[in-house]
Amino acid sequence: MKYPTEHLHATDARCEAFMLNANGWVPNNRHLPVLLWRGALDAQSSDAAARFESMFGRNGWPPQWRDSVFDYHHFHSTAHEALGIASGRAELILGGPGGRVVTVQAGDALVLPAGTGHCLLSSEGRFQVIGAYPPGQQWDIRRDALTPGELRAMEALPFPPCDPVGGARGELTRLWH
Repeated sequence: MKYPTEHLHATDARCEAFMLNANGWVPNNRHLPVLLWRGALDAQSSDAAARFESMFGRNGWPPQWRDSVFDYHHFHSTAHEALGIASGRAELILGGPGGRVVTVQAGDALVLPAGTGHCLLSSEGRFQVIGAYPPGQQWDIRRDALTPGELRAMEALPFPPCDPVGGARGELTRLWH
């Protein structure tokens, strides 16, 4: 699978924004980029999990769980997802089977637009992630293709009013709107 080699320009030097093409049964999101912040918070100081939960909540993305990332390819069609890496290090595959491999570590954060395939490839240490979603969006777990109606509904999901890392003036509000 080929992905665009050009990256969208993020003004926050810690943030990388990139698009993922549809990949078989994984739709990804043809309109919204994945956002990946390196060092969204200092993971060396105490309780990174609680600090991610606080940051996400303060920025309008209520945290819903502490766990890992599933080790099978899946996506969410009914919610955009913010992930805060609280501890450990991992390789994730984004975009579905054969997709883009990214390495994340404690302190990093991601926003996966609805439809973005993701899967845990490997991890080191105690890999813990905080998951958060915009208000009113309830995540599902999809491992199969969407119908045309489901794809239209996914693409019509409302944009969150704030970036889970940068708040009202963060990269998401600039690059998604």
